[in-house]
Amino acid sequence: WFEQALSYPGIRLLELTPEIAIESTQLPGYFHRDPADQLIVATAKVHGCQLVTSDSKILIYPYVETIV
Repeated sequence: WFEQALSYPGIRLLELTPEIAIESTQLPGYFHRDPADQLIVATAKVHGCQLVTSDSKILIYPYVETIV
């Protein structure tokens, strides 16, 4: 399924960088303490990407643009 997901136009795999790791610990406002979600949100912020998710905790976070 992973390779199939990456085969869609506009989908790309982004690596975890030191910048993303640091950003994940300094997210503005209140964000819950799930480190995986923090890394996901930080990745979207660093790359200026919209985040596709159905995670209600991410959807209510106002500092990242989401697509439901």
